[in-house]
Amino acid sequence: MIVNGIEKKNLIEDLLGSRARVKILKTLARYEELTISLIIKKTRLNYMCALKHLNFLKMVNLIQEKKFGRIKIFRYKSENLKARSLKKFIEIWEGDF
Repeated sequence: MIVNGIEKKNLIEDLLGSRARVKILKTLARYEELTISLIIKKTRLNYMCALKHLNFLKMVNLIQEKKFGRIKIFRYKSENLKARSLKKFIEIWEGDF
């Protein structure tokens, strides 16, 4: 990520620094793919907040967005080593979700 012309690394603090972002990560890690409506319903976040965090998670390559017309489906990228490791961490920390 580049901020004010300076390259900024994707730090773990940036990723886990938001309770809403962690809720979305946990939800997608558990269900693999969901529409934005289901993410909102399961996390109890509003649309704009969820969209902002989903865009961040796409930017750091932990999730992928698929569009089918007006429908957006977000998928947890288990093929990504960081995403897979984070999912394992969540499973260990939270038990069986």
